[in-house]
Amino acid sequence: MGGDNLKNRFVNIGAGFLYFYIHFVTEVVCFFLLGNYLGTGPQLWVIVFFYDMLAFVPQAIIGYISDRHSKIPFDIIGLILLIVSLPIFKFVSNPFVSLIVLCLGNGCTHISGAQVTLRSSNGSLSSSAIFVSGGSFGVITGKLLSGWGISFLIPAAIVLTALPFAILARFYVAEEKTSCKEFNYSKKNVVPLVIIILTVFIVTVRGYMGYGIPTSWKKTVWQTVLLFVVMGIGKALGGVFADLFGARKVALITASAAVPFLMFGDNYIVISLIGVLLFSMTMSITLGILVSVLPENPGLAFGLTTLGLFLGTVPIFFFKFTSTVSNCIIIAVLTAVCLLCFNLV
Repeated sequence: MGGDNLKNRFVNIGAGFLYFYIHFVTEVVCFFLLGNYLGTGPQLWVIVFFYDMLAFVPQAIIGYISDRHSKIPFDIIGLILLIVSLPIFKFVSNPFVSLIVLCLGNGCTHISGAQVTLRSSNGSLSSSAIFVSGGSFGVITGKLLSGWGISFLIPAAIVLTALPFAILARFYVAEEKTSCKEFNYSKKNVVPLVIIILTVFIVTVRGYMGYGIPTSWKKTVWQTVLLFVVMGIGKALGGVFADLFGARKVALITASAAVPFLMFGDNYIVISLIGVLLFSMTMSITLGILVSVLPENPGLAFGLTTLGLFLGTVPIFFFKFTSTVSNCIIIAVLTAVCLLCFNLV
């Protein structure tokens, strides 16, 4: 019986790989354009701030709409918007026009990936974790392409390669359940609103720490690539390990174990990467908790995680602790708070 249950949990993992690529392509285009926005007028930090806000915050709204109309192909719509944003960037002088279209496309593909991987997963976290992990690989690829001076036609062609993946994903849409009631990662004796608030807070803290992790060893291109690859692997493994060993156990162990590696890995690449790997594993688990209390609204649940990520990045735009001691204290304190919240939800 246990073997059948495990088989059922992994049976629709294919959706995760389809949306891994769609997510990868989405971030390639987004960070290709972000890299090319430099020198277009406004200061770069303003562009990046508005990108984070326009890409992350509306996903809760898009997610809620998708919950009500789950058959709408938001992934295909999103990919089309991503393609359209490229010539707009090329031929319209105001960068915010293409930025808005770009972010709408980003939000649509993200929400579609969340909807399909969650609704067709039988309560498993692996599929959605694999989908989410594709973003890290796309971010670094887009950053690299933006520095090569290539034509915008190349990222447009890359987006076109994702359309067959979105079409194939229709098979999983046909297999979707109307609810995600199989998700059971939250405590039943806690008020759902409290769980939502605490979980979004955990995501917010993780978003801040993700930007604030000290990595002074990151001096070359290959080291930057390695950092993002490890982040992506950690996000995927978090969901897989949660299905194999239990979400709560994995969250508590990985969050606790990451602390010393993050605190003392600033100048040591291997130590730092171990911390980043462990730190990244909690991402899919927080999503699972939110879906557990919002089983009828997986799109909204995913949108709340992106809202938390945006809130976590906001302080980085205005101040950042640079001393090793300050970072160590912040990492230790915030991790302790997150562990407490994990125990409560």
